[in-house]
Amino acid sequence: MVLSSIPNTICAEEWYFPLVIIFFPQWLVSSLMKIVGHGLETLPQQYVQPPEERLDVSELVSKESLPTIDVSNWDDPEVAKSICEAASKWGFFQIINHGLPIELLESMKSAVHGFFGLPNEERRKYWKGQSVSNTVFLTTSFSPQSEKVLEWKDSLNFHYKPGDNESSASWPPVCKDQVLDYIKRAEFIIKRLLQVLLKSLDVEEIDKAKEYALMGSVFVNLNYYPHCLNPELTAGIGRHADLSTITLLLQDDIGGLYVRAPEGNGWIHVSPIDGALVVNIGDALQIMSNDRYRSVEHRAIPSRSRNRVSIPIFANPGLDASIGPLPEVLASGEKPIYRQLIYGDYLRYYLAKGHEGKKTIDFAKKG
Repeated sequence: MVLSSIPNTICAEEWYFPLVIIFFPQWLVSSLMKIVGHGLETLPQQYVQPPEERLDVSELVSKESLPTIDVSNWDDPEVAKSICEAASKWGFFQIINHGLPIELLESMKSAVHGFFGLPNEERRKYWKGQSVSNTVFLTTSFSPQSEKVLEWKDSLNFHYKPGDNESSASWPPVCKDQVLDYIKRAEFIIKRLLQVLLKSLDVEEIDKAKEYALMGSVFVNLNYYPHCLNPELTAGIGRHADLSTITLLLQDDIGGLYVRAPEGNGWIHVSPIDGALVVNIGDALQIMSNDRYRSVEHRAIPSRSRNRVSIPIFANPGLDASIGPLPEVLASGEKPIYRQLIYGDYLRYYLAKGHEGKKTIDFAKKG
């Protein structure tokens, strides 16, 4: 089973970017870096989460931790077994010995600090709705136009289109080369993970149509969480599951990522491991696997004293790809939990809401 390169043509992008590029009210057109830079004495009210959305320390599960899988030998059946079991039970796991050098990972973290360390006037060139390129845009929070409370996060978002040198030429010089290098080198890991996960679903060959449905569109976010006076009152990212097929996340050494425990309502802290990458299943793969694999709620909390960064790569279906339970999964007569739908419709529904846990996937379920 071989995945070829990511398709050079990303279909339906003509309607995708008008969909997500929203002109925010003027009071929102201020990144957190600007707000924090003015010197806060109290947490602004628009960032104070209601009590039910704050992380309750009594719900932390200290006795459990996510699986850590050594992937130095991708062809080892035990490695494949560990990956598939983690995707089924936890929806999250960490991988080590994946082949990306520490120097590359550190350069990516430095690139995030580099961009967000620029003067506000430089960052504003990339603001969502007025960016110099439709393949890179700066946002604050997740969906300010639909959120009652804002998240304590700024994010520089990249839409990667292989072979499109013209678009990437407009990316911020302070981080462009690092982002391009990281995406290209991480692509191998994403493909190997998908090969392993799909083979366990009896998919022996990934043709062009399946490949487009798995990773027809790739996005990278440079997430920046400024230090916060009262991290216990706010959310860096609220409770949500990703809408991707699979997400590959690089986090720094500060910590702050929490994942819903497999049982009950507890939360597990994803302790940073030097050189590791965090992998999580997205809604699209949960739908395709008919719940064999799980997308799981997760959230992030900022630090009181340090500026935290994280870099997720989202491998998403192509925007006009049809997704639903794979025929191979249903071949034994298993009943489909989800209907067939166009991924762009799911994306539209997801982006129209603020983060609200796992509720979004109900949109894809059969009536």
